Amino acid sequence: MPITTTKSRWDSGNLLFSGLTATPSPLYAIRMRFTVAQANAGATILAAVPNVAYRMVNASMIAVGGAVITVTTLDILGTQAASSVKLAAFAQAALTQSTELRAGDTSGTILADGASYAVCDVNTAITINKTGADAATATHIDVILEFQMEHT
Repeated sequence: MPITTTKSRWDSGNLLFSGLTATPSPLYAIRMRFTVAQANAGATILAAVPNVAYRMVNASMIAVGGAVITVTTLDILGTQAASSVKLAAFAQAALTQSTELRAGDTSGTILADGASYAVCDVNTAITINKTGADAATATHIDVILEFQMEHT
């Protein structure tokens, strides 16, 4: 790593850095609750923002009001290289009531070689949708998404 003259200072309760060769993107987290009908139809977790690309850092889902049945997977989708990709696919069998299922764990499938954590395309949304039949029984799905926003 090259030698740098990184400086830091406190400003209004925020730690600010200067002199960095690359500015780290802050880590954000969002928790959203979707009805099962919204998840079945497809819903936006993070809307597209001009000149911003999202990078998923971590994700999980929790079934609320019952176990999820009938669906194959509930998915977190993004766009990479102009193609829709499943950043994480959460298997129905593990979406039991009140259990947090994390991306990368058994039944929380991610893309090969860490591609789920690669930056998504600029000006594209992150969404939830389903694979297979409509999800049923659970009333809601909680989605917890940790992400970075990279400005272009």
